[in-house]
Amino acid sequence: MKQLFWMLLSIPAIAMVVQLASGTDAADLLHSSGETSARLLIVALLLTPLRLLLPDVRWLSWLRQQRRSIGVAAFAYAALHTIFYLADMGSLKYVLDELTALGIWTGWLAFLIFIPLALTSNNTAVRRLAGSWATLHRLVYAAALLTLVHWIYVHNNYVPAWVHFIPLILLEIYRVYAERKKT
Repeated sequence: MKQLFWMLLSIPAIAMVVQLASGTDAADLLHSSGETSARLLIVALLLTPLRLLLPDVRWLSWLRQQRRSIGVAAFAYAALHTIFYLADMGSLKYVLDELTALGIWTGWLAFLIFIPLALTSNNTAVRRLAGSWATLHRLVYAAALLTLVHWIYVHNNYVPAWVHFIPLILLEIYRVYAERKKT
């Protein structure tokens, strides 16, 4: 079942590679790769508050068990997005020239946060890091915030980013409320 789930997560990447192989410019794949990464990040983060809100939904419990895979896939699409960006820019000089733009450095910082999260998203790292694993993985919330800012400022349009992130924000507020109510 896990392999089938990974195949499902790979479908957008396969489509992007086919497009690239058929002559599509990397620049034309920037938007779709970045959006896929952001959407998967949002889905991974939505699963815990949704489980709290809807505890009896069985498929949601199964999907929550796949949360690590969804997060790693979000990183993979972010890496693909970064590769497309670098290919589109064509030289390190052009990359460095726009590095100070808010929409760009927030994307880079989100990606840098994703790297240790992806590298430690395996059972060995969970065992070795013990309690500090969860602390490290809370950085995903900073990455999500940076991703939101990146999306808004790169596209110079608030609406699409907020349409995607508002449900996450509302459900995270609910999660915090529900967890504090328990104590």
